[in-house]
This record gives sequence, C-alpha cells and structure tokens, in this order.
Amino acid sequence: MENRITELFIKKDKQILSIYFTAGYPELNDTKTIISTLEKHGADLIEVGMPFSDPVADGIVIQKSSEAALENGMTIHLLFEQLKEIRKHVSVPLILMGYLNPVMQFGIENFCKKCSEIGIDGTIIPDLPLEVYESEYKAIFETYSLSNIFLITPQTSDERIRKIDRLSSGFIYMVSSSSTTGAKEAVDQEQIAYFERIDKMCLRSKRLIGFGISDNRTFQRACSYSNGAIIGSAFITAITGDGEVENKVSQFMKKFDS
Repeated sequence: MENRITELFIKKDKQILSIYFTAGYPELNDTKTIISTLEKHGADLIEVGMPFSDPVADGIVIQKSSEAALENGMTIHLLFEQLKEIRKHVSVPLILMGYLNPVMQFGIENFCKKCSEIGIDGTIIPDLPLEVYESEYKAIFETYSLSNIFLITPQTSDERIRKIDRLSSGFIYMVSSSSTTGAKEAVDQEQIAYFERIDKMCLRSKRLIGFGISDNRTFQRACSYSNGAIIGSAFITAITGDGEVENKVSQFMKKFDS
C-alpha cells in the first residue's frame, strides 16, 4: 500500500524523526501551526494525538495534555475540520494516534474515509486488538490507503511480532520499555537487549522506537537499533507554558540539527 509513509521510508531509511503532540494543546487552534512548524524544522513524520479521557498507555505529561485539550474543546470532528486543508500547506506524512472508543463512536469506515479525504496517512490505535483489526477492519483501512501501525513491547512474543510484521503496512512502533510514555534520561541494558533481539529477527517492516526518547542523545541511540525514533512527552513539555508556540517548536527542533 503506497502512501506518504511508505514513500518516506523509500527516500530515507535511517534517522527518521517522528514527533507526537496532542491536538488542541496547548491551545485549541494550535494544531495546524504546530504541524507546519515541525515540518519546516525537519520532522520527518508527525503523529497527531486525538485526546481521550482515559489514555491508559500514556504517561502523566501526555495525560495532562489530553485533559487540557478536551477542556479546550477538542473533538475528532473538530480535528478533522482543522485539518481539512492541511495538505495545501504540508507534505510530511501525518498519523492520527488515539484510542478505539472515540473512533468507534465516529464510525470506523467514516473515520477512515475522512482520513483519506484530508490526507492522513496512518493511524495508531493502541487498544485495537490485532485479531479484530485483521478480521473486521483491515479491508476498510486498505480501501482508504490508511496504514494502521501496531505497537510491540519487550513482552511481545516472537510469534506475535511475526504476525504484526505480516499485517503492517507503515512501520512497527517499538515501545522501548514495559511502561507508560515519558521522557527518560538514557537507554538501559535491558532495552538494548530487546532492541538487539528484534534486530536479529530481520523483520520486513521498518521500525521506529518510542517511549523515553527525549533529546538528540537518546534519539541517536535509538536510531542505531531502528529506522528512527518517536518523541512525545519531551516535545509536549517543551511547548507547555508561556510564549508563542511557533517559537517553542522551533527551539525544541534545534536540538536535532545535525
């Protein structure tokens, strides 16, 4: 399935920098500005979080941003409205990340259709069971050229990883540790053993490492075991507080200037 995600990996195989932020945070109408500024300053891939009231896989920083975004009035309907002309301004691959409940309420096919119309390239829905996706939704996602990205953790069995690899069309999201999201200071030996184990499996899919990547040092370390890495909590922390969001985004991205 060809879309901007697969095109990105054809053009650039290593050092993929993916940034996650929560739609509607810090302010309700910051979404387009953040996306445009991230692309301008070198983000290869952008994950836009759809805020949800019970984000079980997320750490405290993303939970708080989700709560604030909901209080600001963010909904999936509003997010689609905000993004309806985004492809006039950016060409970077865009992924919507969120939980199954709001997507089900919107309607799976309606959601996929809307993503396709706007130019969204993929989704990450951590609580969508692999078997349910395969039996009920895979054909719908493929109809709308939408990659659905699955997460693996250090506890995921080789058998399941092989199945995820077979079903993946964008990349595999490697959760770096058995915890919720959050910036960490370093990559530990247990994580390295996990990264090396996955590396030796010679998977077909590209892999991005997320959870705990906070700066250029942890980004480079993760990249040595994968095609790139995802930064979420550290970025959200950087755009929190006073000041123009555009300036805060550009200041954060300077950390990754090579």
